Amino acid sequence: MCMSAVHRGPWSSMHQLFKTGRAWFPEEYYLPSQPLKHSEKPQPSVESAYDAWLESRVLPRGELLVPGAHRSFSLCNVKLASVIVRRCAVGFFAHILSLHPVRTALMMALNIVRSIFPAFRGYSQALIIDELQSLVTSGNFTWSRLLHLITTELVRRIFESVLDSFAASNETIVMDSARFYVEYVQMEQRVRLDIPTLSDPVVRDLLHESDLFARSFSGSGFGLLSPLDFIRIISLATEILSHALLIMSLTGGATHYGVLLLSIFSATLPLFVTWFGCPQTHAESLYTPREAKAADRQEKMRNLAYNDAHRPEIQVFGLSSWILSTWASARKVVLDSEQSQQFRDSSLLSKLNFSDFLFALQNIPLVLLLQTSSASLGSLTLYRSSIQSVILASRNLLATSQMVFQGIFFMSAFCAGKTLKPRLQPDEEDAVCYQPSPRGASITACGLSYTYPGCSEPALKDVNFTLQSGETLAIVGYNGSGKSTLAKILLRVVDHDLGDLSINGFDIRRYNPSDYHQHLTAVFQGFSKFNTTVRENVGMGRAEKLRSRATIETAIHLAEADNVVNSLPYGLRTILETPGFESMSYSGSGCTGSSRQHGLSGGEWQRVAIARAFMRANEPQVDLLLFDEPTSSLDAHAQNQIFDTIDKMSRSPTTGERIKSCVFITHRLSTARRADKVALMKNGTISEFGTHDELLQMNGAYAALYRASV
Repeated sequence: MCMSAVHRGPWSSMHQLFKTGRAWFPEEYYLPSQPLKHSEKPQPSVESAYDAWLESRVLPRGELLVPGAHRSFSLCNVKLASVIVRRCAVGFFAHILSLHPVRTALMMALNIVRSIFPAFRGYSQALIIDELQSLVTSGNFTWSRLLHLITTELVRRIFESVLDSFAASNETIVMDSARFYVEYVQMEQRVRLDIPTLSDPVVRDLLHESDLFARSFSGSGFGLLSPLDFIRIISLATEILSHALLIMSLTGGATHYGVLLLSIFSATLPLFVTWFGCPQTHAESLYTPREAKAADRQEKMRNLAYNDAHRPEIQVFGLSSWILSTWASARKVVLDSEQSQQFRDSSLLSKLNFSDFLFALQNIPLVLLLQTSSASLGSLTLYRSSIQSVILASRNLLATSQMVFQGIFFMSAFCAGKTLKPRLQPDEEDAVCYQPSPRGASITACGLSYTYPGCSEPALKDVNFTLQSGETLAIVGYNGSGKSTLAKILLRVVDHDLGDLSINGFDIRRYNPSDYHQHLTAVFQGFSKFNTTVRENVGMGRAEKLRSRATIETAIHLAEADNVVNSLPYGLRTILETPGFESMSYSGSGCTGSSRQHGLSGGEWQRVAIARAFMRANEPQVDLLLFDEPTSSLDAHAQNQIFDTIDKMSRSPTTGERIKSCVFITHRLSTARRADKVALMKNGTISEFGTHDELLQMNGAYAALYRASV
């Protein structure tokens, strides 16, 4: 992942977010949608965690940092971080505390207690050294006394070890609960968001940083630092304070204070050398916007070249030269940037070796203290080790604080992600419950238009038709005429841009998609092929019946897929091999390993997809069946059998009357004549609409296509 690249035109992408007037963020998240000039710096009112998150990514020239990039430690970002802490951090950590209140409080207390151990350990060891010095110099040295001192130190160390073990075990329980909660929320917000919401680049960036926040709980996220390690800041501060108290207890008089200042100076000098030699904390912040964009472009070209999924397009469209030249130009910019950084790192100041000099310098205070009568070997050892510990803890405190500062912005993405509203979800005051019709769904489309994001030409334009309850509609036409796009709109997978679409007399936008989807079933042209068992591939059409073998076998029988399943080595338990498609695994599947995987042909896979749709097709609440090229890989006989089954499903088993409406897309006009209505699509619109006989009498494009096919 490129941590330092930037995107152009963030406010144009923000404009896409709100262009339809149906934004899916709460109203307080609205930001200006007009593009900014390069010289302008956006100044929206920061009133929410989302506002603060987005503002923290905006560079002075109006560009956006790519998700995961470091935020600079500036006054502006400090103010934004304070907004985030007020808006969501308190509530988030309050919820984490509520998961295990006693254990979490114990974890915090134990971390503070353990932070005192280093100072106590140094003090204990100093006492041992002093007592040994006294025994040796007095001539009263005995092995029994030495054994007593060593035993005391061992008991102390055992106690520390037991306490550390208990603290680690307790912290694991707390962290596992927090990890489960965060990952569950992350999964929940992913599965509830719809395609239009996820297609927006700002939303994708938000979810990316939310993912980084979630992964950090398992130690694999940003900086390998868990957000709960804010406790470490308190522990480090306590450790510094305990060592400082020890140092002060050993310091008295002007000479001692002078020695203390000299010790601090000698120990902190490396920090100043590092600071002046390399003023930037993170390498990512050394990139200029031009270099950052080049790094991003370099990675994109590399992914194109190495991803086999893009290979056909690269060959067909002759993209090899373009990819190589684009990568080469971007790579040169990145290499030039790295050379410039190496030059800065090779400056004279950074090359000077101060380690030996500083080691000698830090011995000067010991020599000075030896001139005082109160100085002892143990106190000198404690004095030096305490100063070194303070410096080391201070460095760790600084590094941890920087990581926590970055984590605050990722936490804001996580919290803002929870408030994302799916774009297809209606407002509460406008929503209506879907009421299935006893005779099937009625559909009225008027002036439907839709343009895919990033495209200038609409995929659908001015589509008009009416389908009465219980009727069957066949959609035919050339490839690319908009048939599958219309199916996605009817299925409420994407939202139309213009026009009206009513289902059972209500605007489809007033239905909650999850409610609407319970009353239909479908076969997609590009149906999913999951790397799991046949049983699960079929059963996912009705997840609540996934364990019902009878229901699954009925669906397979209706799809004429019995022979396919019976020919598999393990029947329903056979894992289907699907290279290049989604990979899924479930606990308790009953079979694992590549030796039990089996491949299917295109027609066999299509029967599995049809069976998946048939899992719910017979349910009484389902009143719309939609099939997009469901039999394109089947022979004519099998095709007729499937459509006979579909026709039977759409009728009452007792009266034979139509109780479900059916829409199917087909390229075989011999199948289209089965339908009550036929829609011929051309150039994104319905050019001819009517019954099969009416369209033949019109003697238009449909009649010409039909005669050519028979």
